[in-house]
Amino acid sequence: MRQLVSSGSPFEGEIGFSRAVRVGNRIEVSGTAPIRDGKTAGVGDCYEQTKAALEIIVKAVEDAGGKAEHIIRTRIFLTDISLWKDAARAHGEIFGQIRPASTFAEIKGLINPEWLVEIEASAQVED
Repeated sequence: MRQLVSSGSPFEGEIGFSRAVRVGNRIEVSGTAPIRDGKTAGVGDCYEQTKAALEIIVKAVEDAGGKAEHIIRTRIFLTDISLWKDAARAHGEIFGQIRPASTFAEIKGLINPEWLVEIEASAQVED
């Protein structure tokens, strides 16, 4: 069974992707930008942007039948790696006890130049 989860992102139809896809016990969450109410959340604030993206990710996992504690991997893409501590602080607030495997990487840019961070996640739902 393949379950598609939408977050209502304006890019889902244009690009042709789902916020998350669940197949069996596995949930994969697409690259998630810091968008709230159709606008960039926390412009210029990597901590707030990371929190916003992680909130969207956790909701997508929940919409697919999982929980935050089922997240086993996160990938954090930053346009400026010097901001990693701000992103790490937000990540730690949500995942400090869960402790998924995680990667922080610097990238050249994202679709919207206001975005400082984009995050992907993988979850494994327990039976």
